[in-house]
Amino acid sequence: MLYRPAALGVGLLLCINEKLAEPSLFRRCGPSGDRMNYDAKIDAGQDEGGERAASLFGGHGEDDRIISRRMLIVAAVIVAVLIGLWFLNRFNQPADLAAAGQSQAPVVTVVSPGRTAVVGDINATGTLAARRELPVGVVGDGGQIVRVLVEPGDWVKAGQVLAVIDSSVQSQQAAGMAAQVAVAEADSRLAQSNLERALKLVERGFISKADVDRLTAKRDAENARVLVARARFAERRARNSRLNITAPAAGLLLERNAEPAEVVRPGSGVLFRIAQGGEMELLANLGEDDLAKISVGATAEVTPVGLDNGFTGQIWQISPVIDPKDRQGTARIALPYSPQLRPGGFANAKISSGGLVAPKLPGSAILSDEKGSYVYIVGKDNKVKRRDVQTGAISADSIAVVKGISGRERIVLRAGAFLSPGETVKPKVAGAP
Repeated sequence: MLYRPAALGVGLLLCINEKLAEPSLFRRCGPSGDRMNYDAKIDAGQDEGGERAASLFGGHGEDDRIISRRMLIVAAVIVAVLIGLWFLNRFNQPADLAAAGQSQAPVVTVVSPGRTAVVGDINATGTLAARRELPVGVVGDGGQIVRVLVEPGDWVKAGQVLAVIDSSVQSQQAAGMAAQVAVAEADSRLAQSNLERALKLVERGFISKADVDRLTAKRDAENARVLVARARFAERRARNSRLNITAPAAGLLLERNAEPAEVVRPGSGVLFRIAQGGEMELLANLGEDDLAKISVGATAEVTPVGLDNGFTGQIWQISPVIDPKDRQGTARIALPYSPQLRPGGFANAKISSGGLVAPKLPGSAILSDEKGSYVYIVGKDNKVKRRDVQTGAISADSIAVVKGISGRERIVLRAGAFLSPGETVKPKVAGAP
């Protein structure tokens, strides 16, 4: 189709060339119509040369003019043919090139996803921890550990002894204070008896009123000493009861940092850690946008690393502040006790944040670079265009696109990485034969 005008022009030129090559166009004729014999006239003699010359340049001038006109006509025809060929090639070539380019364009599969209801799930990661972690240390005078009665993973009750401290010295101190209480009580009873006898003698006049007052004061002082001795003894007993390290609440023992023969004092650090009630939680790290989409009470599915089964929990607290370094906050997801939930472990969470209506695309259709996520759209002219998008919820087979497309566009399904903006393609609808 592209070379048909050129072929026609070449054929026309060959035809004209054949016409020009015919002898009838260039032969000269005499008065009788016969072909002139230039050799015979040349041999006739010199006396007739002038006459033949006059006849050659004068008698045959009309033939020369005819030949010249014919040559001009042939040249004009050639020029017209060349101009016509140029115009034909100029106007036919773009269409032919476009058709050839279209036949060589790569075939790409496209899809128009439309808009569907999408469950608003937010994916997050975080660290497992005890919801209420109780650190246990030395609250009494301390001393040497005699026995440790628990191991990590044990369930303990409130007040249960975790470690026994040597109390031999404190026990003797308590016994001495108990004796002091007894002495004080004896002195108090003696002072009371002396006062009672003095009061009987006052009536007979053997003891003055001043002596009675002195004995009364003595009795009161001894009673006070009894109270002091009893208070000191009670204090000693309380200190002795706090020597042993006990659990402040019931829960799961997570950590043990005490060993027999170890000497501990107040400020020695944390000896035991207990998860109150055995309750766990996931400290999920979320960006500012995701934190704004969730609320307290939202459900979440938590899957620890290495496990196939998940655990259902609820958000019970959302961090009121954002870390200025990484622009993230923490959502605390409460979880029931399970031996598979180990504090310090890593876990993934899928948090329900409501629903929305948006296009959904397979992961192969969404590309990304330093500018963000994008897709390739095939326009009406079958040229590829880049369109920046914002992704949302991610499921097993698709990704929700919350911003950037309406769902009615023809989007390249696969092989987008091999295309470039402005490239012409031949689109094929997904699922079409």
